[in-house]
Amino acid sequence: MKGKFIVIEGIDGCGKTTQINELYEWLPKSGLIKENSKLIKTREPGGSLLGKEIREMILKNNDENSPSNLTELLLYYADRAEHISKIILPALENGDWIICDRFSGSTLAYQGYGRGININNIKKLDNIVCQNLQPDITFLLEISPEESVLRRRNKVPDRIESEGINFLKKVDFGFKIIAEEQNWIVISASSDKQMISDSIQKTLLNKFNLNK
Repeated sequence: MKGKFIVIEGIDGCGKTTQINELYEWLPKSGLIKENSKLIKTREPGGSLLGKEIREMILKNNDENSPSNLTELLLYYADRAEHISKIILPALENGDWIICDRFSGSTLAYQGYGRGININNIKKLDNIVCQNLQPDITFLLEISPEESVLRRRNKVPDRIESEGINFLKKVDFGFKIIAEEQNWIVISASSDKQMISDSIQKTLLNKFNLNK
């Protein structure tokens, strides 16, 4: 049986890491995953060995060697191509479950709506790289750009996080459009962490419960 591919999306500071870790602890006890299947936690960029090097290239703050917008986009897709080929597809074909921190939606939101790169061109590139692969379910953890900035005030920002609130507002707008177009599950990330976890778990039980 093919495995399941779960993606968590959202602007910086929305709490993805917290919820992914909660989900990673809960899923093996949920009864949804068969005993002989694995649960894999991964991320983009940086889910593969080569991807870790690409992530460093993309996110490192270096004004003298920052990639152009188009180079940045192509680096993300180089990372995704390697991630799909080496990590995601083999796991799914083996019947394993995957939780991924960001996927194609983030590229559309950040490089399309944020950077202003042609949306249709990004979608064409996505079709080539993803080979018809789509997540089984995507959650969008939604907070305002203002709250995002507030939550990250004591953190040293990476190159993308350093773009500022106006850039983040464009990304947030893009995420809202993409979520509606692709029927993502949208959850307010301003509420209690446990309430967010409970909402994610309930949704997964309803969607994937093999005993229904």
